[in-house]
Amino acid sequence: MKIDFEHLQSAHCENGVTTNLLRNIGVSQITEPLAFGIGAGLFFAYIPLLKINNGPAIAFRTLPGLIFKRTCKSLGITVIRKKFSSREEAQMALDATLEAGQPAGCQVGVYYLPYFPKEYRFHFNAHNIVVFGKEGDQYLVSDPVMENTTTLSSYELERVRFAIGALAPKGQLYYPLRGNMVTDAQIAIAIEKGIKKNIRNMIGIPGPIAGVNGIRFTGKRIKKWRDNLGLHKAGLYLAQLVRMQEEIGTGGGGFRYIYAAFLQEAFAYQPKEELVKISASFTQAGDLWRTAAVQAAGIYKGRIGSQEDFNVMGDYLLEIAEMEKQAFTALSKIKWS
Repeated sequence: MKIDFEHLQSAHCENGVTTNLLRNIGVSQITEPLAFGIGAGLFFAYIPLLKINNGPAIAFRTLPGLIFKRTCKSLGITVIRKKFSSREEAQMALDATLEAGQPAGCQVGVYYLPYFPKEYRFHFNAHNIVVFGKEGDQYLVSDPVMENTTTLSSYELERVRFAIGALAPKGQLYYPLRGNMVTDAQIAIAIEKGIKKNIRNMIGIPGPIAGVNGIRFTGKRIKKWRDNLGLHKAGLYLAQLVRMQEEIGTGGGGFRYIYAAFLQEAFAYQPKEELVKISASFTQAGDLWRTAAVQAAGIYKGRIGSQEDFNVMGDYLLEIAEMEKQAFTALSKIKWS
């Protein structure tokens, strides 16, 4: 049982799954940047009370599943999504979906993915793949962050579909239903909605932990980590930030580059000169996130570690917060037709 499915590699798993599943039902216009932007994927949150891998929860993206959900909703596409308490029911539902000729997205944990390099395997349960067939006991898998398709045995797939811990996937599967063809006019409207949603998420959420406020708050906290936590634990916290930023789903810098590409591609559907100009700001923010990652890596690897080094790290995030605030404020001033 193998479905005719085109595997396209992407920078980020949910973007890639969204793009591949939508292209599979005929939405030929969709690209990874468009999926990310329409789905308002750019985000930041710092939640010190929630611990992941013994560090504070730091998110550079929206909650898992929202990019796919928002993109489909904006394009008028119905989504089927199911979660399971029974592993047997989860496998039966997946097999039935494949038998019907429908590839399915699955949320999984990465720790037990055998094709992942060992250094990337840790307890993170918000990874996304597409299962597009089954041959004997082997499921055919399109992991969009990998160059080629691969396979997982029924045991291996069950293990990652029912990984435990934060954001446990609970056997989740999802896919879009076929319907009317998506027009360029629909894409244009979806782009506008996505941008407005991302503006609200980044500069419209009250409180200190989300959006640009969250970036600023984190920068200020980093300056106090050395004294409050000690050098060793502060270094581990910075390692957590870099892991979430650069190793999980492209993270801080990569997401900014994708959003910059989204604004450039959006110009073809919404010919606003401001989109191209503002895209440069997100490229600059991406560069600065990468510079900050190098600084953080130097600290947790022990090459540097003075209070001044922590101050420099915090200042990077304060500069990023202001840069992204200005960029989203500029987007909020665009006059849409």
